Amino acid sequence: MCGIAGWISFQRDLRGKTRILDAMTDSMAVRGPDDRGTWVDEHAALGHRRLAIIDLPGGRQPMCVETPRGKIAMVYSGEAYNFVELREELRARGHHFTTRSDTEVVLRGYMEWGEAVAEHLNGMYGVAIWDAAERKLVLIRDRLGVKPLYYYRTPDGVLFGSEPKAILENPLAERVVNTDGIRELFAYIKTPGDAFWRGMREVKPGTVVTVGPNGLREHVYWTLRTTEHTDDLDTTVARIRELLEDIMSHQLVSDVPRCMLLSGGLDSSAITGIAARQLAEAGTALRSFSVDFEGRTDNFVSDAVRPDADSPFAHEVAAWVGSDHQDIMLDVAAHADPGIRAKALRARDMPGGNGDLDSSLYLLFREIKRHSAVAISGEAADEVFGGYRWFFDPLVQQERQFPWLVRWPEYFGEDSQILTPQARKTVDLDTYLHDSYADAVSEIDRLDGESEIEWRQRKISYLHLTRWVRVLLDRKDRTSMATGLEVRVPFCDHRLVEYVYNTPWSLKTFDGKEKSLLRAAVADLLPPSVLRRVKAPYPSTQDPGYASALRDGARRLLARPTHPVFDLISYDWLKGEVRDGGARTTFASRAPLERALELAMWWDTYSPAVELS
Repeated sequence: MCGIAGWISFQRDLRGKTRILDAMTDSMAVRGPDDRGTWVDEHAALGHRRLAIIDLPGGRQPMCVETPRGKIAMVYSGEAYNFVELREELRARGHHFTTRSDTEVVLRGYMEWGEAVAEHLNGMYGVAIWDAAERKLVLIRDRLGVKPLYYYRTPDGVLFGSEPKAILENPLAERVVNTDGIRELFAYIKTPGDAFWRGMREVKPGTVVTVGPNGLREHVYWTLRTTEHTDDLDTTVARIRELLEDIMSHQLVSDVPRCMLLSGGLDSSAITGIAARQLAEAGTALRSFSVDFEGRTDNFVSDAVRPDADSPFAHEVAAWVGSDHQDIMLDVAAHADPGIRAKALRARDMPGGNGDLDSSLYLLFREIKRHSAVAISGEAADEVFGGYRWFFDPLVQQERQFPWLVRWPEYFGEDSQILTPQARKTVDLDTYLHDSYADAVSEIDRLDGESEIEWRQRKISYLHLTRWVRVLLDRKDRTSMATGLEVRVPFCDHRLVEYVYNTPWSLKTFDGKEKSLLRAAVADLLPPSVLRRVKAPYPSTQDPGYASALRDGARRLLARPTHPVFDLISYDWLKGEVRDGGARTTFASRAPLERALELAMWWDTYSPAVELS
């Protein structure tokens, strides 16, 4: 797990541009605190920051090999979980290895299969390969988009990086955000390929981007396809358990300490139960961590979004499976610290709109990093197995809208109200979301004879797996890597995603509950209380002291009436929010205020030009 960056120029000599390459590379020092490396040739410059996980002495990058055709150099971020099997296959094809690293496996896989190496990889990865003989750059991103990878076209080539900040360090990249970028901020979707900054693009999940002297082309090597599911219920449950066992056996591989993120919900508990059993068979103990806020469990107030506190369930699971468990307790002072909020913002390169959820996640990961370099998360199980309450909401099922947005203001707040009337009119979020929804749905194939109910739920599932989960994955990667922690997401294994996506809704809810298949697949591993537990999202603080700190921040912003953020957000609205805001102890009630403060902090940090038209 690392950070990569680079610059390809077909018309200039980059050997004199090492200072710029160093700046691009070192902008992501937090992603790779263990090592750094650069490689420069006439038309290619590659940079790497390393978080050492596999083969600590042998996995240094950039990695370069001389071939009869010319040099091939590579920088790589992520993990190829099937690297052991691939290495044996490549050895059988005549390749010789000098390291135990998965990096060398990916590089030699390219030497054997070319761009088709992508189809052989199982994992999370962003790969950049400079093929000198072909005079081309090959960028490869994993199927679900777990690892980020961005690029920015220049007049004579391309810039690329694991994060936008790396690209923005190059003087060729302009720090401009246009109307579409602002729309993405408030839409709460992740449009494939969109990168927020004007001129910048993401390599789409499951895609290879090739850049040569004659331009750029994309090749999609994986998409979420519709296929017929023929397995009965018992076979389906058994297959899911088989996949989970195989996935965990691969994702537990590490040369450094690893742990589980355990909330006490079904998702994290399921993989914790599997991991604990597999490690026990190997004679190894399992560590687990959960997050809580000081006083929150004792003074927990149930609401429509969070029916119960996590800690009691996490403790029960830890005792049940025998993990060495620790609660990470967060206090209000750290949570509201502007310095922490700035680090969470800097990790994303954009105001993420998650308020205290981002700062608390950063604090959680920072503390876990003191004990472990790898954490395994239950992220994406709700998207894969249908765990959100809106999967079952008749109103959501009838609306032609992204499902999570139908009741979004009720659960998570309506932050687009902060815009000035002119900005709201220009952004025209309703039209943007309508068009984005139509584009997304047009990608889905319907089975012959598929019922209206099954077709409706297929669309809801597809939208979650291609437009919503990527919001969460981006947040998870960027926030964890800002602390030098690798987070693995077993539920994003493409084999599991494909299989469950094509399982009929009638089987996914065979017992009348959410995530029926997952519950059945791990029923022998978990306490009954967790198997019965209703979905609860990542916790948010309810401390009135946090809301008070936000209002203080808003007052300081109001004292700067000429701040450029007020070209976008309404000064009068913010003044009224401070005057009439009240306690604002729930996430939904304070979300607009948090978004306004994030926007101002982003402006101060990046000095962007914002062009609305």
